[in-house]
Amino acid sequence: MIVRKMTTEDLDEVVALEAAVFSMPWSHDGFLTALERDDALFVVAYDDGVLGYCGAYLTQDEAEITNVAVSPGVRRRGIGAALLDALTEELEQKGIFRIVLEVRESNDAARLLYEKKGFDIVGTRKNFYERPRENAYVMVREPINTYSE
Repeated sequence: MIVRKMTTEDLDEVVALEAAVFSMPWSHDGFLTALERDDALFVVAYDDGVLGYCGAYLTQDEAEITNVAVSPGVRRRGIGAALLDALTEELEQKGIFRIVLEVRESNDAARLLYEKKGFDIVGTRKNFYERPRENAYVMVREPINTYSE
């Protein structure tokens, strides 16, 4: 398995995975628009096809993770962790200081992964998700790098 930046050639598989995993999936055009933005970064885990992906939007020294998805058939094999590591490394190279994300309160597996990767719960967004309606934990990791000036 390799983790690399997402390309337009990945979109059909990414969109299919998105539809399989999320109740309100992004469209092909939504991903294409994101890939064309200078302030977005998306990576894929690839091995004879897309196994997972994650992405973030960047603003100055902060990034917001928008999507993290791993194909149900290959979960619990370190793919999510590898995606987060690769994304974080790319963000560090861009000078990003802080990463923010939301996760469903009921998604214990994702929350535990994020905590393992240094994220802390800092708040709750009431009724953030639809289908089904559910609260989200707001999680933050800062600083993401350990350099000193």
